[in-house]
Amino acid sequence: MGSPVISHAHLKVRDLDRAVAFYTTLLHQRVVERVGDHYVFLTGSAVHHEIALQSVGPDAPLPPPHGTGLYHVAFEVPDRAAFARTYQELTAAGVSVATVDHLISWAMYFDDPDGNGLEVFVDTRHAPGGRPLWAGVNVPLPPETILAALDSA
Repeated sequence: MGSPVISHAHLKVRDLDRAVAFYTTLLHQRVVERVGDHYVFLTGSAVHHEIALQSVGPDAPLPPPHGTGLYHVAFEVPDRAAFARTYQELTAAGVSVATVDHLISWAMYFDDPDGNGLEVFVDTRHAPGGRPLWAGVNVPLPPETILAALDSA
């Protein structure tokens, strides 16, 4: 018997149309299925969905920042240039992004419009200076380093 693998993340949102616009515009997901005003299923690959969005109404409380539960959902991009383009799109849209070099990946952390934590990362373990394991190391990843990846693309 094989081990279970993660198939998708199911996120609760206050405004379904706003969330769909965020995920399709800034994370380039595509809508696979919509079930009325209750659910939307999105994907960035060939599977039915990787993200399920569920409308819980405009008055639903935001997730507690220091409570237990999901920290973030991560999206992997294929290379540093794709990472830089995503960074540009998010910051141009006014999304507050925190960046870090984990030495196994470049990562950016941000919230969707409903406070759900998200990450976009590129695996750098096999790049020059990359490490095979994280070991808890984080170093600054300034915008100029990120954007320099566009010049080498």
